[in-house]
Amino acid sequence: MIEQLRGFPDDVLAFTYSGHITKVEFERVLLPVVHAALQKAKGIRLYCAVASDFSGLEPGAIWEDLKIGVGHLARWERITVVTDLKWLEHTTRLLNVVIPGQMKSFAAAEATQARSWVTAR
Repeated sequence: MIEQLRGFPDDVLAFTYSGHITKVEFERVLLPVVHAALQKAKGIRLYCAVASDFSGLEPGAIWEDLKIGVGHLARWERITVVTDLKWLEHTTRLLNVVIPGQMKSFAAAEATQARSWVTAR
């Protein structure tokens, strides 16, 4: 399940991920928000809190994520992933090498620091 989080600055998109994410859910919940933000702002920041029960994205959702991410690669200023899932922390470190913007993972207990980092100017 994907849920949008409220209470972040306009240029920070914030979501929680839990369970298994389908393509339909990705297109219904996440993509409209991202597309709207890309029309308004030059650079985008992303705060993504990933629950311990997150089991991944179905292939169609992975494809949509890849298209939006790579299609606007230079527009992602900061991406933070808040999770206790070790495999996702490692993935974040690997992706940080190929993404022009900054990408950083935080443990769930560090959610406040993650929020400060992604919103810092």
